[in-house]
Amino acid sequence: MGKRLLSLLMASAALGGFAEAKTVIHVMHQGDPGWVATYGDVAKRFEAANPDVDIELIYAPHDAYNEKFSAAVMARQMPDIMELDAPFLANYVWSGYLQPIKPLIDQDVLDDMTESNIAQGTYPVDKDLYAVGLTDSSVVLYGNRKYLEAIGARIPKGVDDAWTREEFEGYLEKLSKLDGVKWPIDTFRGYGIKTEWITYAYGPILQSAGCDLIDRTTWKSVGTLDSDACVDAMTMMQTWVKNGWVVPQSSGTNQFFAEGHPAALAMGGHWFYAEAAASMKDDVVVMPLPKFGPKGASPNGTWIWGITTASAHPDIAGKFISFMLKDKQFRDYARDDSAYPGLKSFAADSPLYDAGGPMAVAFEQASKTAVARPPHPAYPIITSAFMGAVDEIFNGGDVKAALTAAAEKIDEDIDENDGYPPFDEQP
Repeated sequence: MGKRLLSLLMASAALGGFAEAKTVIHVMHQGDPGWVATYGDVAKRFEAANPDVDIELIYAPHDAYNEKFSAAVMARQMPDIMELDAPFLANYVWSGYLQPIKPLIDQDVLDDMTESNIAQGTYPVDKDLYAVGLTDSSVVLYGNRKYLEAIGARIPKGVDDAWTREEFEGYLEKLSKLDGVKWPIDTFRGYGIKTEWITYAYGPILQSAGCDLIDRTTWKSVGTLDSDACVDAMTMMQTWVKNGWVVPQSSGTNQFFAEGHPAALAMGGHWFYAEAAASMKDDVVVMPLPKFGPKGASPNGTWIWGITTASAHPDIAGKFISFMLKDKQFRDYARDDSAYPGLKSFAADSPLYDAGGPMAVAFEQASKTAVARPPHPAYPIITSAFMGAVDEIFNGGDVKAALTAAAEKIDEDIDENDGYPPFDEQP
């Protein structure tokens, strides 16, 4: 009996030693169920090729991702790999959470990155790369061909041919009177005011109108976010809401290709195309965002992958990211989800974005009109303050007062952090 117990204990110890011999890489991510399943499948394929490694996936809800990461920091349980929304990169690097990624990623992946992908993963202070992704992103103006033809709307051929503000508002007015159209445009207010969508999609309207969320030289928001140009742009959007032209938040996140197609236009992300095309077929028209002022502007930046300073195995973490970005099944899923290419080889495999392809205008915006969200450590407060102002404005509040309050909140945070050195150093 004693020998048998001893044998069992020895067997247990051997099994325990075997389990401990594996290197565990913790990967924190977000995503809808399809993407979550895809990450799980990639992890299994990597583990099969690297039997001494366990990939442990940690899911965090999209809308609470930053909060969950902050909790992990406080608990000293940072993952090895984290997915992060590109505009938050400066904050994470400044806070000491991310390490330079170039030495850890396969060179063929680095050489494959598009300029916009490099830009979204670069920290502006040291110009080093801290994150990499398969994709980038954009927002375009989707239209229902049937409705646009009914009002005689001009269909832009490309970015240089985008509608002007006058044309756009004229078409909204005409669409508001057209049979079958309940709302001229869906700006996806249904995503809610706590998601990054508001700053991501509406910020370029300010930039097109000739202003911005913050002055990117002095890093002061007062005098910029509440400037006449920004007040005019947000008053314009408030007027669309007051006129009943914009799908209300209570109507959810899609009234463009929903049954009956009650919204004639949609200011939607690139990811929106696959479902819209499946529902509407040839009635979907993809156009550049309008010029609301002297120049065109569009957003970029999406969820990308970084390696934390807490990782005990950054080389293996880099190996997993490189594997994932080259994995065929992973790319196939991304392509079928109309993902926006951030690697040149992925662009070549994505006919949607080729010249003449249905989403070619989105890829054209990347090189001609894309404006990154402010790459500053104060970005979390910049975006939350702006989102609050937009909510107040869309609910009928005073535009100038709402923007000034947001600008003051941003400047106060920067002052409280002594300018977030070295961002306080004037060029």
